[in-house]
Amino acid sequence: MSQPVVERACESKRPGRGARLRAAASALLIVGLIGGLAACTSDPLAEQYRSGDNKGFVAADGFRVDPIDSAERTDPVEFDAVLDTGDTTSSADYAGDVLVVNFWYAGCAPCRVEAPVLAAADAEFEGEDVSFLGVNLYDGAEASLAFADTYGVTYPSALATEDGSIKLAFAGETPLNAVPVTLVLDKEGRVAARLIGQIKAEDASILETIVRDTLEEP
Repeated sequence: MSQPVVERACESKRPGRGARLRAAASALLIVGLIGGLAACTSDPLAEQYRSGDNKGFVAADGFRVDPIDSAERTDPVEFDAVLDTGDTTSSADYAGDVLVVNFWYAGCAPCRVEAPVLAAADAEFEGEDVSFLGVNLYDGAEASLAFADTYGVTYPSALATEDGSIKLAFAGETPLNAVPVTLVLDKEGRVAARLIGQIKAEDASILETIVRDTLEEP
């Protein structure tokens, strides 16, 4: 029996029930639409960042974002590194990807807080031309891997203690005397944005906005 016939049969036995069911369904649909619209609405912090028109963004706690217009970016950053996994990597491995580089070390309290935020952002871009790479400034492989396991970080970290040249490669792009610092490199390997300070959960939308915008660049 088709669905409309079933509905009419129910209505004949229980006058008014079908109408009430349809009204309830309509209400649920409206709630769903409102929820969908809310999900599509940009995060207020991301909107605040965008309204800066590439002039930078500074949060109340000092977290700073410095976007760099494509025409003003410096040469691509070229590097070689030893990873905490025992493998090696280089800038050539990330050619054509937007690369998020996070400088950290295990004893850094803000680094511990932001690690799950970065891990979630990494998962958000799974399957896209986006890569994440940590740069551990002071720890060995054992401490670096233990940190990653504790905070759910699945992307590797380069060890500056094994090959300090990676610090030199980025030294001209951002000060590394205070961490955490996160850089977003465009598909050519040029620094497209600097995020100075701890990326909190509420700041994640800004990082994702920057990565998405950089990914969409021609």
